[in-house]
Amino acid sequence: MQFGVFDQNDRGPYPLTEQYEKRLALIEFYDSAGFRTYHMSEHHSTPLNLTPSPSVFLSAVTQCTRRIRLGALVYVLPMHHPLRLTEEICMLDHLSGGRIEIGIGRGASPHELDYFGVDHDLAQAMYVEAYNVIMQALTKDEVNFSGKHYQFKNVPIDLKPAQLPHPPLWYAVPVPEGAAWPAQNRINIVCGGPIPRIREISDRYRAEWAAAGHAPEQLPLIGINRFVVCADTDREAMELGRRAWPVFHRSFMKLWNMHGTQPRYARIPDDFDSVVKNGGGIVGSPGTISEQVSRMANEAGANYFISQFSFGDLRQEEVLYSAGIFAREVLPLARERVAQAV
Repeated sequence: MQFGVFDQNDRGPYPLTEQYEKRLALIEFYDSAGFRTYHMSEHHSTPLNLTPSPSVFLSAVTQCTRRIRLGALVYVLPMHHPLRLTEEICMLDHLSGGRIEIGIGRGASPHELDYFGVDHDLAQAMYVEAYNVIMQALTKDEVNFSGKHYQFKNVPIDLKPAQLPHPPLWYAVPVPEGAAWPAQNRINIVCGGPIPRIREISDRYRAEWAAAGHAPEQLPLIGINRFVVCADTDREAMELGRRAWPVFHRSFMKLWNMHGTQPRYARIPDDFDSVVKNGGGIVGSPGTISEQVSRMANEAGANYFISQFSFGDLRQEEVLYSAGIFAREVLPLARERVAQAV
């Protein structure tokens, strides 16, 4: 089991300049505490994400961290020119000393795509073409591609990433049938939603991995993403979550409510108690948090647990305290398993 952090960078209790400063300091803590990877989202025209350009924000993060790996989860490929995005990825990989990971996706919100002039009905086809262009640009000296949405002929590629042939890839999988392609192509996955569905996804991924003839010991990361609040007591942790959740939920639902629609896969309750009851959040004191994380990961069949510590109006000191408890109580599990393997 390994452990990472996911961050929406949604609107919090601070002015934006201060939020950026505090978030960079928080990521420095994640780095020093020993989390594997800092993952961040990409959203536009919404308070759900106040860092809508992952590459810009991650360029700052590369300069204030030393060990933690970094990446967008995910880059919304239809929103980017694939050659330009490839250049940004290569730059980030070198600026970070080879710590970048690449999440790819078509985008969860049709409204965000539409705002930027991208027909959401074409997003899947654009995503597939962009992915193929990016993989060419990362691994070849010249790009030649002829598709419906992108055409390139004899484009020279001088930039290459620090990690060869390319940085690790990530893909968000909402349903079991979506596990086949990433398993066949050695791509790490992350899952949200109910534990039984994640178990179906992780079982399908392992089956597809074996069917492709890949070695079991080389299995990529199968991640489960959960909101996490730690405090001195279970009651205090629940109170923090209950206070912060309505603020986060308003940001999450703003565009959907404006358009009278609902997310297709990422529906979330409007109260924190239901989030915890449904398994979408883990809340606890130092004495209970480790057991909860281990149990949930085992039930899901995951080998990577991603915590979302910061959300809603949680203040910097509250998030640092929560993540500090997690680091002390849970991260040693990963180190113990590494030591036993050696």
